[in-house]
Amino acid sequence: MRLKNVLIIVTDIDKSKRFYHDIFGLEVVLDNNETVILTEGLVLQQKKIWQDFLKKEVKQKNHASELYFEERDIEKFVKKLEQLYPEVEYVNKLMKNDFGKKIVRFYDLDGNLIEVGTPM
Repeated sequence: MRLKNVLIIVTDIDKSKRFYHDIFGLEVVLDNNETVILTEGLVLQQKKIWQDFLKKEVKQKNHASELYFEERDIEKFVKKLEQLYPEVEYVNKLMKNDFGKKIVRFYDLDGNLIEVGTPM
């Protein structure tokens, strides 16, 4: 068995597709308007579909998971993020962790937690 995809909930599919393309270079693999599969296995699903399926309210910024990406030139990445999406809310700005690895954490447009770090 292997993990096939990771699904996150979004309120505006088109804005989220653009965000993940602009920031991470992810391309659309499959798009049925309410569920979109991007390269690297990330799936975006419209919030209403998920809520209707679960019969529960979606809790944004729940801090129960994060998407993790690696980037060698993290300073260039942060500049791009700041230029393209200045409204992004940071959990922590660019910093070094205890292992000397540079990381930045922020929320996507819907409150999904993202970490970008330099490779170890």
